[in-house]
Amino acid sequence: MRLWPLLFVAGSLFAGTAAVLPFANRTSQANMDWIGESIAETVRDALGPRGVVTLSREEVEEAYHQLNLRPRGVLTGGSVLKIGEALDAEQVIYGTFEFSSDPPADPSASRGTPQGSLKISARIFDRRRMRQGPEFIETGSLEDVATLEAHLAWRTLSLLAPKLAPPESEFRSLRSPVRLDAEESYVRGLLARTPEQQEKFFLQAARLDPHFGHPSYQLGQIHYARKEYRQAVEWLQKIAPEDVHYREASFLLGLALFQSSDYAGAQKAFQTVADSVPLGEVYNNLGASQSRRNLPQAADSFRKALDGDANDPLYHFNLGYALWKKGDFAAAADRFRAVLDRTPDDQMATLMLGLSIKKQGPRPGDARLETLERLKTNYEERAYWELKALVDPSNSGPSKP
Repeated sequence: MRLWPLLFVAGSLFAGTAAVLPFANRTSQANMDWIGESIAETVRDALGPRGVVTLSREEVEEAYHQLNLRPRGVLTGGSVLKIGEALDAEQVIYGTFEFSSDPPADPSASRGTPQGSLKISARIFDRRRMRQGPEFIETGSLEDVATLEAHLAWRTLSLLAPKLAPPESEFRSLRSPVRLDAEESYVRGLLARTPEQQEKFFLQAARLDPHFGHPSYQLGQIHYARKEYRQAVEWLQKIAPEDVHYREASFLLGLALFQSSDYAGAQKAFQTVADSVPLGEVYNNLGASQSRRNLPQAADSFRKALDGDANDPLYHFNLGYALWKKGDFAAAADRFRAVLDRTPDDQMATLMLGLSIKKQGPRPGDARLETLERLKTNYEERAYWELKALVDPSNSGPSKP
């Protein structure tokens, strides 16, 4: 089980991880389950950029699976505690919603999203103090669910970390209004079982509200997983800087552009991320993009990656390769030896070490020794902020994208 460090917020100790659980459906209409997931997504999206480290929806789902709990079911206090323990979450945000539908004026008419009133009840369980907070409630029409969710998210942040919570008017302006039917389609896509079903719902959400960035991010991921890199680029480029997924999307965009041989575009995308989050994987991929363009600064980028993790053989290989291309054979040999110290079976590192020792540089037309840069596909921003908070108590987490 992973142990998460604590964040220090504005001089006071704050539990750095929060698990936001899907809100349980207290109505008899199972087709309304998407509302509970939408509430959780909104709260999760609101907390992260303000410095509260939140566990992902996938991690929460896995905890439910391990504990044999029904997703989006009403939870007992004991179940909430078990989920918090399984996730090592210091704070658990959970609750329920009730929907009361209005009778249709014309029963024979075709209806889309039902009309009616919504009541959302939320609680925060503090595992560190073994204390459950008071219930707080939002009520309104289903059409106003985005406003209700935004107010609930602000109240949650105000309770978890009051010194991080901005005035409510400012907080609500951070999230652009999203059409209700687009939000519903997006969440149904998150809950869909297959990539094909997910794609259908995400496409529908994107068509209904072209300014809604979340479905574009999900579609970019789907196309990237299929190695449809140009389609992935088209979707990922739609995501605005203020979107909560912007840095993750920019990292994935860089990978897709790199795989599409647009190395200048990839360099720009990775540089955008590096300017905010100086992660080793970002500098590595930035260096790989620069190396493909034969830019001298590639070696410096690889060194920055290596400074972050001196034990990663991939970083040693890439720096060695950049040095070899520049004709710095002795320094390149040292890096390839470092690779083989960690991964003795790396045949390409063995070959490159031999060439470096013999001082044999690149030969025109030798495709075997071209484009050997190795990419990192993981993006670990959350781990960065956790470490940053542990080292620098005054740093409370990422700022707004």
